[in-house]
Amino acid sequence: MLLQINTPVPKDIPLDLPLPEWLLVTLLIVSFLFHIIFINLMVGGSIITLWAQIKGLKNKQYDLFAYEIAKTITVNKSIAVVLGVAPLLSINTLYTVYFYSANALTGFAWIMIIPLVTIAFLLTYLHKYSWTVMSKHRGIHIGIIALSVLIFLFIPLIFLTNVNLMMFPEKWGTVKGFLSALVLPNVFPRYFEFLGACIAVTGIFIVWYNGRKNYPFEDIYYTFTRAQIKRIGYHIALIGLAAQIVFGSIVLMTLPAKGVSFEVIEIMGVAGGLLVLALWWIWKTIKDTDERLDKHFWKIAIAILAFMVCYGGSRQMYRHNALDKHQRMMASHTASFQAMSKEARESPVEEEMDLVIDESLGDLAKGTALFQASCAGCHQLDQQLVGPPIKEMKQIYEGDEEKLIAWIKAPGKKRQELMQMPGFPQIPDEDLKEIAKYILSVE
Repeated sequence: MLLQINTPVPKDIPLDLPLPEWLLVTLLIVSFLFHIIFINLMVGGSIITLWAQIKGLKNKQYDLFAYEIAKTITVNKSIAVVLGVAPLLSINTLYTVYFYSANALTGFAWIMIIPLVTIAFLLTYLHKYSWTVMSKHRGIHIGIIALSVLIFLFIPLIFLTNVNLMMFPEKWGTVKGFLSALVLPNVFPRYFEFLGACIAVTGIFIVWYNGRKNYPFEDIYYTFTRAQIKRIGYHIALIGLAAQIVFGSIVLMTLPAKGVSFEVIEIMGVAGGLLVLALWWIWKTIKDTDERLDKHFWKIAIAILAFMVCYGGSRQMYRHNALDKHQRMMASHTASFQAMSKEARESPVEEEMDLVIDESLGDLAKGTALFQASCAGCHQLDQQLVGPPIKEMKQIYEGDEEKLIAWIKAPGKKRQELMQMPGFPQIPDEDLKEIAKYILSVE
């Protein structure tokens, strides 16, 4: 339950949003849509390249097919990185406390994203540009893309775990790092649904990429026809969409109830219907003749794109519902803190020093105690510490108590080799007189 006592409720950052919330939410959904398409192509392209290159050990045409896909991975990767800036900034702005709390709780795994991404990117470049050089070492070459695929599969799992964790602040007190956050509800169903999307989008991309009129298909392949490659793309998309439908249904069934609403279920239902429709059109296309392979292509592509829009919108709606109560609690906590802070600034409490006064010192008792409390950390009787010795101060100001008091209130800098003394304007004049009396009395 969200309102349980052990739910952490931090203070929010008391700054206005740079843009209206509705506009930031729109930017988040739209920019994430473009970003996730190229993430799908990067991850899915890597997986299909690995699969095709393994098949290419026996069939040279599949090796050519793998190479053609591999050439697109680095391009799609670069676009994905650039397009990822906008949604990252948007979610940071809208859910600052939640996003960074999740990052901190997953700790080492989150920090590892940057080196992992760097390694994976370098591996994809190495794999692409060493294709001819390593033609006699296919095992090693396949190992390079396999390692890249493993890293590409792990990085989205970290992101999904973090995005999932930020929606459940009531779990923050029990999470002990990435592994414990990994087993929270809905992480793995969402992850496998994401992988299905990567395969599906890559399959449709293969159909489009090889169907372009300006693509020199006949100069690259000497056995495969365009129709055969398109059919491979449709089969890949069919597998991906089937996985999306299966795991998407599991996602819906395992969603924690706190963010579920009729609108969320309704939009997710529409999204699921779009996937089923795209799956049906792909199935009909595969069963049709080579001449009619393009008949349903754009309907399939638009259905998948519309699914992404609906799915992204429903996830944002679920996130809003899931965090609504906690955000209201945090707003109340922040308002209370700001009110207390304002009161403290407007009505400061003057601290009184707890003096240890030795009455046996007579008239110098209070001055001695005040000096020990405020000055003894920097000044000793006859040795230079941070500041000059007391005896030296007496020699300088003997017979001029008022000048000594003025210096203590607002000291300047006389000696370059010593630190400048801070002023003590907060000490009452009567106490300064007692301190000066003590300084000027030392023998």
